[in-house]
Amino acid sequence: MTLPTSWTQALPDPDRAFIERAVAHQATLTKPPGSLGRLEQLAIDLCGQQAREQPSVDRVHISIFAADHGVCEEGISAFPQAVTAQMIANFANGGAAISVLAKSLGASLEVVNLGTVGDTPADLPGVIDLQIAPSTVNMAKAPAMTPEQLASALQAGDQAAQRASDNGAELFIAGDMGIGNTTAAAALACALLEASPEELAGAGTGLTPEGVAHKASVVNKAISRHGADREPANILASLGGFEIAAITGAFLGAAQRRMPILVDGFIASVAALVAMRQQPSLINWLHFGHRSAERGHQRVLAAMQAKPLLDLGMRLGEASGAAVAVPLMRQACALHNQMASFADAGVSDGS
Repeated sequence: MTLPTSWTQALPDPDRAFIERAVAHQATLTKPPGSLGRLEQLAIDLCGQQAREQPSVDRVHISIFAADHGVCEEGISAFPQAVTAQMIANFANGGAAISVLAKSLGASLEVVNLGTVGDTPADLPGVIDLQIAPSTVNMAKAPAMTPEQLASALQAGDQAAQRASDNGAELFIAGDMGIGNTTAAAALACALLEASPEELAGAGTGLTPEGVAHKASVVNKAISRHGADREPANILASLGGFEIAAITGAFLGAAQRRMPILVDGFIASVAALVAMRQQPSLINWLHFGHRSAERGHQRVLAAMQAKPLLDLGMRLGEASGAAVAVPLMRQACALHNQMASFADAGVSDGS
């Protein structure tokens, strides 16, 4: 099993010199100190991550990772597994929410198919076919993936980060598509946080309260089968999904290549949490787009001390919440780069 180098190799730190310059620059701008709130810190953080005096997130790369889950045989989703493959075609044809948002942002969008039960048309535009298996194994009965499958999924994510870097991306976003993946994410979060399934299992694609209770019982079965092992790779292989593992690998790969990362909702945040348990310094490269309405997201965010930029009641996934937050990041950059200083504007700084 060959894992990406970012799994074990120390991640770089943001550039402290550029952070200090950005802090000093903010102090010269025509506004009371701190009056732009988190927009100021956002720009400062980007300066350090990008090692530049003028931060920018004009070039955005979005990778959507798609895969099916064997746990669906437990009846934990309101939608059939065929939807995963159908949505891959919808992404490619421009009809999905993230397709519309990516176009409006001028972002590059790719879809990485890691394995679906349903068939997808050949040669879909923007779709990279890296199928590992038609789906994971039912995690309630056995480990979801083999060590070799886990390595393949992590490598797929790392390769997406490399493509983003090669294309000069200034911001990396990862999204998910996979019927059943909120169940896998809830199981991962329960194992990592030692929390109860009743606390973290949510409605997903629209389950009734009875359906949520059943979902929690399935997660509990998976957690009981998995046992007490808390090693990140073992948890991910036992309870995760191909797309969640790929997002984990993509986040670590992006940080290794010094790219700022904008994290989406529940699924992506759980992937970030797994990655942080392996590489705690990953937090230095993460921005959080939004607070999902999916139950459990708040607990996962709290574990990372994350403060999302938006709270719009969204729970779609597929990187949609992160994409909606990109214009806010662009405004933070514009303010940092374009505001006049007190000296340039001839305005007294109060001293």
